[in-house]
Amino acid sequence: MRDTRESRLLLVLLIAIAFALITVDIRGGQESPVDGARQAAAAVFGPVENGVAAAVDPIGNAIGAVRDSGERHTRIAALEKENAELKAELGSDDRNRNRLRELDAMLKTAGAGQYGIKGAQVIAIGAAQGFSWTVTVDVGARDGIKRDMTVLNGSGLVGRVTTVGPSTSTVLLANDPDFTVGTRMEKSDELGFATGQGDRPLLVQLLNGKAKVKPGDRLVTFGSRADKPFVPGVPVGEVVRVDPAGGGLTRNIYVRPYVGFTKLDIVGVVVQAPRSDPRDTVLPQKPKPAPTVTVTVTPPPPDGQAADGQAANGQRDQQGQNQRNQQGQDQGDPTP
Repeated sequence: MRDTRESRLLLVLLIAIAFALITVDIRGGQESPVDGARQAAAAVFGPVENGVAAAVDPIGNAIGAVRDSGERHTRIAALEKENAELKAELGSDDRNRNRLRELDAMLKTAGAGQYGIKGAQVIAIGAAQGFSWTVTVDVGARDGIKRDMTVLNGSGLVGRVTTVGPSTSTVLLANDPDFTVGTRMEKSDELGFATGQGDRPLLVQLLNGKAKVKPGDRLVTFGSRADKPFVPGVPVGEVVRVDPAGGGLTRNIYVRPYVGFTKLDIVGVVVQAPRSDPRDTVLPQKPKPAPTVTVTVTPPPPDGQAADGQAANGQRDQQGQNQRNQQGQDQGDPTP
């Protein structure tokens, strides 16, 4: 249809008629004069509308479902993110509490031995310099760390510094096969040398082949000249097995180290040695055994003996009463 003057006039006329019919319909209410026409139109076009609606509804539902699904997906993603953040926060709190416990234990150990330490964190593990059991800590030459310094934690001897960089250092762990440290037995002062054996107990060779030692005995570091690489008195471990004495010059024992080398986190590098050897004072207190309660039960006498004993006691009581009565009568009689 061309856009002409006549067509524009026709469009305006149709719009005016439509508004007039709407006005008449609204004012007429239920008795509207166009009600019959509306019903007739509904009868004609109603089935067509229903068919179109039936065909279009699934599409509309699908669009709504997609929209709702997107909203649900966004909400689920937000909840998952919040859950992950909460888990990370809880995990961080647990780790922080564990690190605080480790730090507290290390400070107590350093205080007991009067060691001046530089706190550090293990940031890497591995064979950085060709060693089997090493860790890297986050302190170095800038922090005053030097080669051949003792490394400990709250449990005991961790190892010694072997390589120092500007801000990191490599520590050879005490369970490495290339690691050797002089040891002293608690109380007996028997000397020896402990060597690492990986994930097995330390092998300690006592200098006295006839030394008396048993499982449960404890060892500390003997110390080195000028306190390098080892300061004295650092707890090493506890004896778990003793080889039979074979009459040789030395004797082998096996020691379970106090330190768990597979779960290191907070450690301390000893930058200042103690003024005097702490000897055994850094070792943890042994748990005191609980007192044993002894209960003594006295068995009752047999029934016959009990009855005889009660009869005998009754006779003795009666005889005592008779004697007291007789004495009273004698004191009351006049003298002849």
